[in-house]
Amino acid sequence: MQNRVFQLLVDNNAGVLSRISGLFSRRGYNIESITAGVTADPRYSRITIVASGDEEILDQIEKQVAKLVDVRDVHELKPEKSVYRELCLIKVRSTPEKRQGVIAVADIFRAKIVDVNLDSLIVELTGNQSKIEAFIGLLQDYEILEIARTGIAGLSRGTENLIILE
Repeated sequence: MQNRVFQLLVDNNAGVLSRISGLFSRRGYNIESITAGVTADPRYSRITIVASGDEEILDQIEKQVAKLVDVRDVHELKPEKSVYRELCLIKVRSTPEKRQGVIAVADIFRAKIVDVNLDSLIVELTGNQSKIEAFIGLLQDYEILEIARTGIAGLSRGTENLIILE
């Protein structure tokens, strides 16, 4: 099993995300993460999907997604030719005695403290998946109450794979 990151450029129509996720569901494909948002041109949305499977399944996913009506472009975002980022919010139990320790770990990772309460902190971190995993690992000494992760958003480096739809 391996992961592959697909980037889709789709018409910004109601139900397009549902049709794409439905294709995965019907075929029994696994989605590790999915993010979607409007592009610089409001007629189109960019969807980033991380899917898992063997080589044959991942090739099939790319072909099946490309056949959908609202999909304008599908391509793989290869790690060495792309930039991936993920946003993570982590709520940590934080008594006044332990608060400075959590803040110190956050500072090392250039994370932001976005909420402080009497008994908890919420930390915001943006980065690649390995950075987020390492940060979560260091917070295991504290009590993690909740985690919310967005999944990967990514773009190809440079202008080589730039798709401009008219």
